[in-house]
Amino acid sequence: MKIAIVDYGMGNLRSVSKAIEHVAPGATVIVTGDPVAVAGADRVVFPGQGAMPDCMREMDARGLRPALIDAARARPFLGICIGLQMLFERSEEGNVQGLGLMEGTVRRFPRDAMSGDGGASRLKVPHMGWNRVRQNGQHPLWAGIEDGARFYFVHSYFAECADPSIVAGISMYGFPFTCAIARDNIFAVQFHPEKSQHSGLKLLANFVDWTP
Repeated sequence: MKIAIVDYGMGNLRSVSKAIEHVAPGATVIVTGDPVAVAGADRVVFPGQGAMPDCMREMDARGLRPALIDAARARPFLGICIGLQMLFERSEEGNVQGLGLMEGTVRRFPRDAMSGDGGASRLKVPHMGWNRVRQNGQHPLWAGIEDGARFYFVHSYFAECADPSIVAGISMYGFPFTCAIARDNIFAVQFHPEKSQHSGLKLLANFVDWTP
């Protein structure tokens, strides 16, 4: 099995590759920005961090768009953080167009919703740290992971899905927001499984074993 971790110059991918190598010791794990290598992989992981306009620009500069769209339509595909946001039609961050594979808009956490308990304090943006994830129905990637398990987040934007049927996980930060989506062979998460200890490693192991 060959697993491609897509490198478009946005973020340190070492922790992602090491986590997947740990849960899939028999697989060939490659970090690559080569569209041909992405097209030839059995599974594709699409991570990222930083500003979405920069991510979209760098992805296109490397000619990765066609290979990513093909992978998202045909093979097990895992989006992580910005890799979730880029699947949608548009982001408020720079008013940039995404890949348009999912209907909806990526929005910034609204200031008027960022009140703490009782409204006495304000929640910080970016949202950074451990948060519980409520699973929205059963999915093979949730197998063996307790509902309400904590995962590690670093983000200022969240996906507002036009189709509620794709929502696979919800977290709370001022209000409930979508933190995982699933449709056919695509699963994507706003949190970082590679930084989320046992639950994150279990999700990655489930992805390696997943047959959509």
